[in-house]
Amino acid sequence: MKPQGPALAWCPFPDSDSAEGCVNAVLSEKLAACANLLPGMRSIYVWQGERGEAEEVGVLFKTDAALLETLVTRLGQLHPYEDPAILAWRCDTAAPGTSAWLGALVA
Repeated sequence: MKPQGPALAWCPFPDSDSAEGCVNAVLSEKLAACANLLPGMRSIYVWQGERGEAEEVGVLFKTDAALLETLVTRLGQLHPYEDPAILAWRCDTAAPGTSAWLGALVA
């Protein structure tokens, strides 16, 4: 597999324990090089026609685009929500060192 450039994935979790468990698995499986946990995130949303509010932990995963689909699939398997919100995208611009660091996941 060849590096395809930096990519990010975003996913909120219900608590720190589930977020950290998922992060540890993803890092161990070399699907991401880093994850930033943002605790104390307040989510206000509409889900299945109902308005809701929750305290969540947001996680931003840094990876290479070659791993993006596998990462999204794995996050869905590890996540405690039945249908978690997972968004992922390729990055157009990154510092050379960051690109090299993330590309090393697949090099």
